[in-house]
Amino acid sequence: MPRPLNVSKDSYGLLRQILVDARLIAGLTQAELAISLSVPQSFVSKYETGERRIDVVEFLFICRALGADPIAELQKLNHQICRD
Repeated sequence: MPRPLNVSKDSYGLLRQILVDARLIAGLTQAELAISLSVPQSFVSKYETGERRIDVVEFLFICRALGADPIAELQKLNHQICRD
């Protein structure tokens, strides 16, 4: 029987941390990433702090700009969510 859908703030927090870690591994500041995405720096700040959520398409563009594999990043998220 599948687990009930329980999208908590903690799950979004895990995603945010994965994206912050990927940005830091890429050696980019929020401002540098924003330039790559052609968005204001506040866009990056808002999704990193949880003020704004991102959709799957934005996630793919962010991963591309970071040089990160979106599948690998989602696998990290899945592993962390299933662990909790």
